[in-house]
Amino acid sequence: MQTKVEICGVNTSGLPVLSAKKTDELLKKSAAGDKQARDELIRGNLRLVLSVVQRFQGRGESPDDLFQVGCIGLMKAIDNFNTELGVRFSTYAVPMIIGEIRRYLRDNSAMRVSRSLRDTAYRALQAKEAFIREHQREPDIVELAKLMDVPKEEVVFALDAILDPVSLFEPVFHDGTDTVCVMDQVGDTKNTDDNWLAGIALRDAMSSLNDRERRIIRLRFFEGRTQMEVAREIHLSPNKRKEDSDPILTI
Repeated sequence: MQTKVEICGVNTSGLPVLSAKKTDELLKKSAAGDKQARDELIRGNLRLVLSVVQRFQGRGESPDDLFQVGCIGLMKAIDNFNTELGVRFSTYAVPMIIGEIRRYLRDNSAMRVSRSLRDTAYRALQAKEAFIREHQREPDIVELAKLMDVPKEEVVFALDAILDPVSLFEPVFHDGTDTVCVMDQVGDTKNTDDNWLAGIALRDAMSSLNDRERRIIRLRFFEGRTQMEVAREIHLSPNKRKEDSDPILTI
């Protein structure tokens, strides 16, 4: 028995499911201007919109608002779908629905991005949608940059700048007992306990050296000088016997 879910006043358990054959027939009729076929297509794909909306749960936005925005993306997909390319409608519609919802979330985000970056990002999104309409697939960054005639690095930077932030405490897995959050899967190989202890030990060791010894350490290990170069720098004769040489210099 299907679970009843009310969203925007629609009982999702009663939504129809269209077969691939029926979808193709309705798409051809809709492309020919049949408004009744278009309406039937919209209603028959509301479950698709609902499945996409569920990906954006936990963003603090009303599910009803996201569902309505997703429906706009669905209608755009229906109106722009090319039935002659032999691509499944859902393959084309899902990116369109996701793009519409992401645009809505960006426009309502509290984070502010510079106008130039935002303009570049919107141009990239428009170029992406045009590419999807023509080829029924998403372009890669190289193709997108070529369409826009801008460096690919600029496209990547602009699109990254308008990505929705994710909380470190957002759950990514739950098995009924333990919840795994984003922060649990973010590795930090720099700020580990071992590195903290090593840093403290190094600072203590450096503080016990005199100025000359610290200078040798800096030249040898931080500036990459050879032992001969360090010897000349501190006016130490390179011909000095090994047993009389500076212990720090010969590390």
